[in-house]
Amino acid sequence: MIKFKKLIPIIFGLLLWIIGPPIGLTPSAYHIFVIFLSVILSLLIRAIPLAVSVLSGLIISILLNILTLKDALKGYADSTTWLVVIAFLISGIIIHTGLGKRISLICIRTFGNSITGLGYGICVAEFILGPLVPSNTARGGGILAPIVDSISQSLGSSPLKSPEKAGQYLHLVGAHANLITAAMFLTGMAANPLISKAAMDIFQIEFDWVTWALGSIIPGIIGLVLLPILIRFCSKPTIQSIESIHKKIQTEIQQLGAWSKNEIITAIILGLMLILWITKAIHGLGTTTVALLGLVVLLILNTISWDQIVKNHKAWDTLIWLGGLLTLANSLKDLGFISWLSNNLQQSFSHLTPILLLIIFAIIYFYSMYIFSMLTAHIIALSSAVFLVLSGIDINPVIIVAIIAYFSNLCGCLTNYSTGPVIIYFGNGYVQPSSWFKIGFIVSIFHIIIWLGIGSIWWKIIGWW
Repeated sequence: MIKFKKLIPIIFGLLLWIIGPPIGLTPSAYHIFVIFLSVILSLLIRAIPLAVSVLSGLIISILLNILTLKDALKGYADSTTWLVVIAFLISGIIIHTGLGKRISLICIRTFGNSITGLGYGICVAEFILGPLVPSNTARGGGILAPIVDSISQSLGSSPLKSPEKAGQYLHLVGAHANLITAAMFLTGMAANPLISKAAMDIFQIEFDWVTWALGSIIPGIIGLVLLPILIRFCSKPTIQSIESIHKKIQTEIQQLGAWSKNEIITAIILGLMLILWITKAIHGLGTTTVALLGLVVLLILNTISWDQIVKNHKAWDTLIWLGGLLTLANSLKDLGFISWLSNNLQQSFSHLTPILLLIIFAIIYFYSMYIFSMLTAHIIALSSAVFLVLSGIDINPVIIVAIIAYFSNLCGCLTNYSTGPVIIYFGNGYVQPSSWFKIGFIVSIFHIIIWLGIGSIWWKIIGWW
């Protein structure tokens, strides 16, 4: 069965190759589309590792003279690829120094006077770490999820014994808060820069750190404020008192000891990076440049050794598959497939009003996440195509980019396999799959109401409409 699974993308690609291109599409554009689609299918069914899938697509493109070797390697020189890699490396430093754990425990101690208060503590920790830990998997899965699991166990709630007592509630809050903060900041999720790049390529607008945060700050904060209440309604915890947890949290903070030199250095450098991202209009340094500068300074100041950086296999694995996948995605545009698809779709929907068309495609984009196994693949496969289809409508492109950018993360609420932290929270075993999907759908309606409703009012106030 496993061997046959590996053949599925190959058989799929061969069938499409034999069918041939439709009218108006050049053979090279069609063939790169077939290769891209086959790679995406391989990612969806997890036939082979991501990097192997992408490298296979690249070498096939080279051997068939669809791409030159130089063109095939362009994705590895893209600043977006390196921003994502640096994000994983910096996230590793934050975990290594213990800074992320300390901030999370302090937030939970401060707000955790009730079970709902613990939920708010998780949300506040996510909000603080969101712009600073540029990987939602490192933030949610590496820092907060272990803390949430430990707190749940201390409250007498385990996957096998009374998960509904506290653990189910806290894990649902943690997973969904992670997705909200991932949506709020350009540096909130490692793949967010791909949206920013697509905005520049298609609309020629710079959806930078400040613009991203400006549009998301109000709907994001409202979402975080209401989330613990919503989850309490969907999955009411049965615990009566959480007095027992206060001493445990304080003990864990005390075990961390005084702030270490590396924690202080890391906190200062992250704060300076945040200031540089916010003040880009003054100094002109791009997001990737600031991230690289911060990483180099952290390395020079020995907050982590180079040997430990090299061992961050997640970062280097991402470099291989993301760089190659960007090449294939860009080739769809360069060889004419995206423009062909965009023109055909625009003709099909030309009778609809711009607002209705935007809403329809935004909803389709959101719920198409059901068929994707990871947010990054969803972004790469569909975001540029949606941008191109909507590029001809009479709406400020910043609005189009904003909705797709924020929905690219929020749609992860739908399944228990959408992104790393969700998989980790679900994997702790407190929530049954059926409950996760049911609550996820309710949360999706919650997001759409807030971000298209309250968000639209906020975007009107800041002049985007």
